[in-house]
Amino acid sequence: MANHSFFSILAIVMLLISFTAEGVESIGVCYGTGGNNLPSPNDVIDLYKSKNIKGIRLYNPDQDALQALKDSNIPVILDVPDSDISSLASDSSAASQWVQSNIQAFSANVNFRYIAVGNQLTGDSNANNILPAMRNIAAALRSAGLQDRIKVSTAVSTGVLGTSYPPSAGAFSSDASSVLVPIIGFLNENGAPLLANVYPYVSYTSNPNAISLDYALFTSPGTVVTDGQLQYQNLFDAIVDSLYSALEKVGGRSISVVVSETGWPSDGGPAATTGNAQTYLSNLIGHVSSGTPKRPGSIEAYIYAMFDENNQQPQGTVNHYGLFTPDKQPKYSISF
Repeated sequence: MANHSFFSILAIVMLLISFTAEGVESIGVCYGTGGNNLPSPNDVIDLYKSKNIKGIRLYNPDQDALQALKDSNIPVILDVPDSDISSLASDSSAASQWVQSNIQAFSANVNFRYIAVGNQLTGDSNANNILPAMRNIAAALRSAGLQDRIKVSTAVSTGVLGTSYPPSAGAFSSDASSVLVPIIGFLNENGAPLLANVYPYVSYTSNPNAISLDYALFTSPGTVVTDGQLQYQNLFDAIVDSLYSALEKVGGRSISVVVSETGWPSDGGPAATTGNAQTYLSNLIGHVSSGTPKRPGSIEAYIYAMFDENNQQPQGTVNHYGLFTPDKQPKYSISF
């Protein structure tokens, strides 16, 4: 009887562990460093571990943070800083050195998943350097034997969409297409996802007369948008599926979307409250395992951000997206 009881409990524990591992692997948190009062990288990574956060996005190859991530097995998106893209695009040896210093030096102990070459640069003067830099980084990863383990992409904003409503009509703008279509060809060739920063908060506050707060917060009691046979109960799914529709229209049907940033501010603007931030993020965490109407399954998403960052400009909501205050205290209760 005791043995049966022990094995039953063990089975339940193992089942819970497997559910937990599956459920949390699709949610990470972005570690922004735009503050002058933030904890040390060691303390930050310890906080990720203690809160069971199973993914991190680093906006630059901070050597202390990478050192702290060793043996944590936390999946990592590592950004190539915008300031480095031009040199990496024009000089393959610079790309090899970048990979050697920031990836190979840590790859035995750090779980790199994606390298993001540029963050929201599609309409920027640096935009035409993104693809050459991606190619040079990918070539350096191949030389290091890491091409199957680490995928190279770029992070876009939803501003690349010329049309987003209804989701099936999603299409990239002509300006964005000139940069993105060749990049999408690269992603296809390399089996890499498109990284996208998805903010229902921004969509809602830009057009509150047409978009309800419930729709943005995942709290609508029923269908809000019917698009052919697909029904949408939240704005997050509608935005992601607009990106999928846009990808399909330019030959990117097989490309998945990884949500490289999403979040809700707790102060500094309309509807920016701790209550709304907690509601959005709790519902997001509960939702990602079911995917979107167009792409059921699961969504890999990264919450912005770990901390409030007092140096981010322009001052306003951007300073209040943190899950934690700089002294590592949670601003509200959410569970990973």
